[in-house]
Amino acid sequence: MKKRFVGMAATQLAVLMLVIGLSAPAGASHSWGGYHWARQSNPFALKLGDNVSGVWDGNLALASSDWSQSAVLDTTIVTGQAKGNCRPTKGRVEVCNKKYGFNGWLGVAQIWLSGSHITQGVVKMNDSYMNSAPYNTNAWRQLVMCQEVGHTIGLDHQDENFGNANLSTCMDYTNDPSTNQHPNQHDYGQLVTIYSHLDSSTTVGQSVSSSGYSRSRSESYDASGNRVITWTLWTH
Repeated sequence: MKKRFVGMAATQLAVLMLVIGLSAPAGASHSWGGYHWARQSNPFALKLGDNVSGVWDGNLALASSDWSQSAVLDTTIVTGQAKGNCRPTKGRVEVCNKKYGFNGWLGVAQIWLSGSHITQGVVKMNDSYMNSAPYNTNAWRQLVMCQEVGHTIGLDHQDENFGNANLSTCMDYTNDPSTNQHPNQHDYGQLVTIYSHLDSSTTVGQSVSSSGYSRSRSESYDASGNRVITWTLWTH
């Protein structure tokens, strides 16, 4: 079975970035459109809402620890507020797992934006696939968890060619997750670049107005008229 990550571009800019991402070398920038959490100091503290079952708890804890190694970011795991449907919460990221069906995707990351500032995010793990071979391994769970959380803090993929050698980062496409379960130094360096400036206000932990829009690699609109864009990790 072939595995692939597919980014469905929502705007012309996103299409351009996707094309560049497919052909760029591993050392190229992998910021996701410059999207970032607004904050007034570094490191900033981002809450990850734990809505996952026991089999995922260790993966969420390790992903939180890994991303907190960044010089600009500290994540903490808190009680989830997604209430079964992985509903977003302003100012934080909700992390969920569920049997979402055999719809072709392993994991999804979604962010909502106000301008270029992330205001909330969700991560979904699809147990319809992750509960059975070949994906029911800790290595696959860790790669998917690490990558989807990485998207919600503003990172794109480092490489999207499955035939290339592993880059030892979860932000890399691979058919073998054994060495791609954690961030690498390029991920941490990219976060420093993304968060090198400070903002006059913060979207972290705040009850942000719903007047912004949302980003993922597929486009839809929520009930408030916010645009939502989603990174989807597909398999087929």
